[in-house]
Amino acid sequence: MSASPTGRLALVTGAGRGIGAAVTAALVAAGARVLATDVDGEGVAALADAWGDKVVARPLDVTDPDAVDVLVAEAEDTLGPLDIAVNVAGILRSSPVEALTDTDWAATFAVNTTGVMHVSRAVARRMTGRGRGSIVTVASNAAGIPRTGMAAYAASKAASVMFTKCLGLEVAAHGVRCNTVSPGSTLTDMQRALWPAGDEAAAVRRVVEGDLAAHRTGIPLGRVAEPSDVADAVVFLVSDRARHITMHDLYVDGGATLRA
Repeated sequence: MSASPTGRLALVTGAGRGIGAAVTAALVAAGARVLATDVDGEGVAALADAWGDKVVARPLDVTDPDAVDVLVAEAEDTLGPLDIAVNVAGILRSSPVEALTDTDWAATFAVNTTGVMHVSRAVARRMTGRGRGSIVTVASNAAGIPRTGMAAYAASKAASVMFTKCLGLEVAAHGVRCNTVSPGSTLTDMQRALWPAGDEAAAVRRVVEGDLAAHRTGIPLGRVAEPSDVADAVVFLVSDRARHITMHDLYVDGGATLRA
């Protein structure tokens, strides 16, 4: 049984930075080849420059179903069968519900939920025919516990978790596994955008300690996650070490949700 996805081809969305870039790096380090995609073409091009022939970079807007289908078809024709798909692409539009616009709600679901469906559907169609494959969706612990000012984000992530579980049930008989990884606060640009400008150490401390006024628990392990912490969980789930795990939602949040 292999502890790593050596020699396998992985598609990673949202790979231009943050958790997506960390997942790409971790998969390459584990021996996989990666098709790194992002709406930010420059971000994934930098990954390809860094990793050489181990990473192929392509721009991709996951909200465009035709673009997703074309990319998957071209990848399989030129690079080989996709053994792994990791849905990382996501956006966060924070707002109290009373001020939440229809545009921000729709944009959040278009990327975080519908984009996951587009990519997962395209790769599952091919994986089931081969009788193997692994799909991992990076969701959020906000999918399992209410957050003030994050209704659209939390709802979109909850939907993507349940979509991935339902897909996992449908394709299990074909040897395809579908799981989710749900991070808590992680040191990414998305996280930093939620903090006031200035002292990052103070912002981290507030996250770790929690905020009673915002009904937010702290982080029992006493640290904010690095993107690599999430990436390591993804690599485990796509490896043969996790061959009997499917429809599972793995929280990587230092205990922040108290697994509510």
